[in-house]
Amino acid sequence: MARALTRPRVHGRGNKRLDAILDFAAFAARPMPLFTLLDEAPRRIAALLTADVCSLYVVEGNETELVMRGNVGFPNAAIGQVRLRIGEGITGEALEYMRPISTETAEQHTAYRHFAELREERFPVFLAVPIRGKVGPLGALVVQRRETPFADGDIEVLTLMGALIAAGIRHAELADEARERRARRVTTGARKVTLTGRPALVGRALGTVAALRRPRARAGDRSHAVSSDASADVSRLRGAFDTAGKAIRGLRERAHALGLDRDAEFLATYGEIVEETRFRQRATELAAGGAGVAQALSRVARDVTRTAVSVTRDPFMEERARDIEDLCDALTMLADVDKASVLPSKAILLGDTLTVFDLLISARFQPAGVALSERATGTRMRALLKLMNVPSVTDVEGLFRWVSDGDIALLDGDHGLLVINPSKAEMATVRENRKTRERLP
Repeated sequence: MARALTRPRVHGRGNKRLDAILDFAAFAARPMPLFTLLDEAPRRIAALLTADVCSLYVVEGNETELVMRGNVGFPNAAIGQVRLRIGEGITGEALEYMRPISTETAEQHTAYRHFAELREERFPVFLAVPIRGKVGPLGALVVQRRETPFADGDIEVLTLMGALIAAGIRHAELADEARERRARRVTTGARKVTLTGRPALVGRALGTVAALRRPRARAGDRSHAVSSDASADVSRLRGAFDTAGKAIRGLRERAHALGLDRDAEFLATYGEIVEETRFRQRATELAAGGAGVAQALSRVARDVTRTAVSVTRDPFMEERARDIEDLCDALTMLADVDKASVLPSKAILLGDTLTVFDLLISARFQPAGVALSERATGTRMRALLKLMNVPSVTDVEGLFRWVSDGDIALLDGDHGLLVINPSKAEMATVRENRKTRERLP
């Protein structure tokens, strides 16, 4: 008796969930920059699982810390700032056990870690799954809802999506101490590596790396040199004072427009110093006596510092002395450019700190972005970066171990990443995004 033949069923488009899963699989299979993965994966997963929030965490800090690098549902300011230790919070616990964890009342979970700035209590339905690497965890995916518990099928789908994302994270070559030790054994020449930090000012930039510079050291070997044209030095010095005063007034106006009056109060101190009659007179007298602009300003700064540190021991005077040194460096560059301190234009600037000197001088070279090391601290930093007004990342650990002047870098201020020697595809993506933004009204 002949057996009746049946045709297999082709599951065409129309099943919304299946379509989304297949689309995500196709998306994850494509090579892409890490920042594209961090942008797109949470958005697609949130839509697929009808979640209010989706967060993508990456293991960093010598494989001991979880950092939120991608998110939809929370403010953008959370990216790069929300951090957990492995084992801390529900998410950290999922990595500790390397198993999914779900709950309908997250705030009642014994391991719950509350971030008040996120107002997480709005989304108590919580599911965290680990992203597994070849050896140990690479990160975690977290989805949250206001209500409606996650079903077993949701947990299975999210776990598989974590596996698809793992390849993209591995490809990024995130630098930490363990990976660094391996890299030093096998690497010669230029190497692509992604350094992580904290986003400070959003945006993406491409450029040649250049370390922040100051005029050459105030060495004593030229302290007795006599300028051949003292009158020209005095004229240049007076012009520098006028230019600096005008620039500082402009910065104060910009700070006010940005609502940074309190954070940028230090600009008032710089304004007072540059207008101070005794300061101007002493520097002008030294320049008129043949000391030269650089040496005249150097001696004024040295005298102020000696008084503040050796005599008064007053914290206010010590800070004022540092401000005078910083201002003297800027005046030196404004009066007589030190070619050794000139920066390339459109560069990604690297440094341990940022000062008003950089607003007055470094900003003139139109930097594309700023990356600061983990040594960059202080209450002024936020205001200085906002006034610099370029994409910025701070707290970049190991910055000068991996980067040298002349390297090409891609700075991602949205996620807090600095990619050294990015691929052509990554550079093309940033350029295309830039063109798209320029076409928008």
